[in-house]
Amino acid sequence: MLVRVPLATLWSDPDLNDTGHVDGDAVGRRRLSFPSDVVTQALLGDEAVVDEVRPDGWARVRLPDQGDYPGWLPIAQLADGSTVDGPVATVDALATDLRDEPNGTLAMPGVPLGTRLVAAGPGRDGWLPVRVPGAAEPRWVAAADVRSDPADPLATARRLLGVVYVWGGLSPGGIDCSGLVHLAWRRAGVRLPRDAHAQAAAAEPLAPGEERAGDLYFFAQPGARVHHVGIVVNPGSMLHACGDARIVVEEPLPPSRVATLTGAARPRPVS
Repeated sequence: MLVRVPLATLWSDPDLNDTGHVDGDAVGRRRLSFPSDVVTQALLGDEAVVDEVRPDGWARVRLPDQGDYPGWLPIAQLADGSTVDGPVATVDALATDLRDEPNGTLAMPGVPLGTRLVAAGPGRDGWLPVRVPGAAEPRWVAAADVRSDPADPLATARRLLGVVYVWGGLSPGGIDCSGLVHLAWRRAGVRLPRDAHAQAAAAEPLAPGEERAGDLYFFAQPGARVHHVGIVVNPGSMLHACGDARIVVEEPLPPSRVATLTGAARPRPVS
């Protein structure tokens, strides 16, 4: 199935909602006592493999684009279908709106950066028709808000400076450290896993001093797996979603990061 909403949140436990049955596009009201209730997010058109559907409308899914990352979401946020071949127009604005026709009625607001849309035909008057899961007719996006070519990952990440840190976030509305890396490299046309430790396994280790802009720094406590990742700006400096600062920042490596730095690596596509 495919995600049919601009941004779908995956949760660790479907029983943490207060509404019981989930109807339509509702996601349920949440008791957000622990930030880890959110595990990740999926963008419009992303594939979701459904493993289980409960009578109350919650589905356990895996996200192939994120390395089969698992979580729970309302089944109403998915539509039947399969990925469609065609020219891809990736959202390059921080967010854009889809309309029912050029300059027409708003059909879907807030489609975030990195969303892959498939063109449904030639453009018209500065607008491009695109296929949207769950919609019988094409939607229209401003042609200026999408691009067909990949973007530099560091340049993409810099556009998110100051965005609030949100555990499990994967959009300009809120993002975490591995989400920032995943989104920046997704915009570059490279599919990376979702978590920092999985990203480390999918990257080519570099000797000290070999890192360059766009590579990754990984961090771990002694004897533990990688828990944090940042994008190299230059040797000794990185851009990252910082849990301490609660925003995306660009900074020299502070002593606490130097002490837990496990090394640098260069992303490579996963199979």
